[in-house]
Amino acid sequence: MKTIEESILTSMDCTDSEILTYLPYILQDFWEIGSDPKVMIKLIKKHFANINNLTVLDLGCGKGAVSINIAKQINCECYGIDAIPEFISFSESKAEEHGVSNLCKFEVGDIREKIKELGKYDVIILGAIGQVFGDYFETLTILNNNLKDGGIIIIDDGYIDDDSNFKHNNFHNKSELKKQISEAGMHLIDEVVISEDDNLAANYDKEYRNLFKRCQELSVKYPDKAEIFINYSNQQKKEYENLKNVITCSTMVLER
Repeated sequence: MKTIEESILTSMDCTDSEILTYLPYILQDFWEIGSDPKVMIKLIKKHFANINNLTVLDLGCGKGAVSINIAKQINCECYGIDAIPEFISFSESKAEEHGVSNLCKFEVGDIREKIKELGKYDVIILGAIGQVFGDYFETLTILNNNLKDGGIIIIDDGYIDDDSNFKHNNFHNKSELKKQISEAGMHLIDEVVISEDDNLAANYDKEYRNLFKRCQELSVKYPDKAEIFINYSNQQKKEYENLKNVITCSTMVLER
């Protein structure tokens, strides 16, 4: 199993562990890291006839945008876990700011270990954190133990179209993804694909500009580490281009 540091690096599309210390600064302009809370809320409302008293587990919750917005809009209990302490501190302050501290609990931890001691939830969310638990078969086999009867798993991720020759270590072809979902005893029952109509390219370009700006600031502040920040921003630029051009970004709803 990868170390938690290696898993964070993979989920953040970077390779140099020295960048971990600086991620909170680099990502200070982001509240929503990867997942769109509005899409999550829409899917939860769609797939539950009764949204009263739902329990939500947000794995790799980042800065808490998904959990806080779900709690605020649906009035349900959300439990978010992330390995970066600064993200959890930010989540707690945001929950207080939005008046949902009573509904949101956030904790620092390795979700791969924490999941073993948790109970069952109506909704389990994996929001743009990549293959932290392994491939889809391994991930769903593990999470199945924490899913209530009638519950759903929402995964925000990407895949490569079957007719594409593009290869990426962190993304499956769609047919392979669906195969692993089926082998884990789950069914893909809904999917929201981000398209050009959603201003995808413009949003990604804006995110990259913010990220690049912070990397430039760090390069000036720490000139002896400038290469680390330059390499990180270059890696992110490449990943944004992949997301715009060859990766299909999708929010998927799974059930048993």
